[in-house]
Amino acid sequence: MPTIKSLNKWANAHSYYPLDLLRIALGVFLFIKGINFISNSQILVDLLRPVQNLAGSMIVIHYVAPAHLIGGIMIAFGLLTRWSVTVQLPLLIGAVLINFLGEMNAANLVIASVILVLCVFFLFYGSGKHSVDYYLKMQQ
Repeated sequence: MPTIKSLNKWANAHSYYPLDLLRIALGVFLFIKGINFISNSQILVDLLRPVQNLAGSMIVIHYVAPAHLIGGIMIAFGLLTRWSVTVQLPLLIGAVLINFLGEMNAANLVIASVILVLCVFFLFYGSGKHSVDYYLKMQQ
């Protein structure tokens, strides 16, 4: 645990605007993707076609859009960023795996992989200095 605290102190001391902008862009992208899934649910059904026979596929359909919407907002504002990213990880791992189970779409694979790598980065890095988490921490 001391290593995580020391990494967190280093991250807070070396926080830069580009990383905060990257976190905000990640949150906005996930939010827009959630809106896209809600407005056109057929896209999500088509994506999940390779695993439609597995139990729980309907639960996944009802989990993806709200998780992207709420998680995207929270990541963009930097509120409980690590928790929000943790909720996104199973979805993104599934997005990468669906490309291998079903029809391979290189563009979707690249996008899902990049977003997965960004989420893993922010899982360790945290929300940064310009976030609600940092503001609330400083108010104590």
